[in-house]
Amino acid sequence: MDIDALLEFDRAHLWHPYSSMSSMSSMSSINSMGTPNPVYPVVSAQGVRLKLADGRELIDGMASWWSAIHGYNHPDMNRALKAQIDQLSHVMFGGLTHPAAVELGRKLLELTPAPLQTIFYSDSGSVAVEVAMKMALQYWQSRGEAQRTQFLSLRGAYHGDTLGAMSICDPATGMHSLFADVLNPQHFVERPNCRFGEVCSEQDIAAFAAALQAHQNTLAAVVLEPIVQGAGGMWFYSADYLSKIRELCDQHNVLLIFDEIATGFGRTGRMFACEHADVSPDIMCIGKALTGGYLGLAATLTTKNISDSISQSKPGVFMHGPTFMGNPLACTAALASINLLLESDWRANIKAIETGLREGLSECAHRPQVADVRVLGAIGVVELKQPVDMRSITEQFVNAGVWVRPFGKLVYLMPPYVISHDDLDSLTSVIALVIHNMAK
Repeated sequence: MDIDALLEFDRAHLWHPYSSMSSMSSMSSINSMGTPNPVYPVVSAQGVRLKLADGRELIDGMASWWSAIHGYNHPDMNRALKAQIDQLSHVMFGGLTHPAAVELGRKLLELTPAPLQTIFYSDSGSVAVEVAMKMALQYWQSRGEAQRTQFLSLRGAYHGDTLGAMSICDPATGMHSLFADVLNPQHFVERPNCRFGEVCSEQDIAAFAAALQAHQNTLAAVVLEPIVQGAGGMWFYSADYLSKIRELCDQHNVLLIFDEIATGFGRTGRMFACEHADVSPDIMCIGKALTGGYLGLAATLTTKNISDSISQSKPGVFMHGPTFMGNPLACTAALASINLLLESDWRANIKAIETGLREGLSECAHRPQVADVRVLGAIGVVELKQPVDMRSITEQFVNAGVWVRPFGKLVYLMPPYVISHDDLDSLTSVIALVIHNMAK
């Protein structure tokens, strides 16, 4: 298939994330001429570079939606997967097990907070959140408190695109208002104004404390993205705020779920973002970087108290079971990725990326169209005052040799951890130039 034929078929038949299949759409994913935003055919990838069909190479600033932390085509990852596929590519996890799932489980328990002792594998981050919510609901049923069916979350939150996960995303500014009438009603509190590195005052936590007090008897759990709110706004909040939430959940006997799907495995400078506050959740969701971007895999971890309560009460099982749960190839990819991370000087790498992002994006703060610039670990965010024109800005980035995928008012970077200083400088320089040209 030649490239023109490939793109023609893609436009006619393949639905991309958050995109329109109609040239008549007026939504923001469509340019002012009514033409769908273009897609760029990738034919290979190596390190931090994506090679397009026309021969151009792009420095990847997205790590394929934050997952490809070791870059692309890593020899150690490839070697592990080639060996695994010769042994066992897939087997159902119902009634069977295999070494890769067991070894990955052992590794995860070594890395995650000590109270977490039970692991449920799934295929994606959204499903991991669904599993966490169902765990909380089934736990309270096992305790004779079936009225606990609601969840408390923060505005600006994003937890996934499945129905349960959508219900705890921001109901006003999130992507899911279309489904409001069919989603379970949940409770929300404004995101904290106290930024990362600041102390959380009583005023900062007051709204959350009041909501928890008012709804404690009907709440199954609080669900948070610790420290970093991802796709809902890329907001970094105080570790002290997170500590106070843990205290309040304990005080009111409400479970605490951490969504570490975007923040896990070093992205914020700690293995998991909750470590900034030195607190542990009752349930934790992980995904994205878990397999180094090679295959879809997620996990939901919980305490023995929760898993035992569910298992020892009617119906005596946890009611969930994905077909590809614990897939051997995905588990092998996760093991190889974690080992690569632990064998590297990842903390120094993240610190170097943080320094490069601060230096490279600092000049954007002085532009009149920029509302804020913020950096934490290997995350750099330029928040604009107005939403970007996706078609125009993406084309400018591609023409400049970088892959950056903004959304809404946010132009951000979450590059692979193996990125060099020069490549990171190229990414930040292009962003600064494109934002500068917006004012012309």
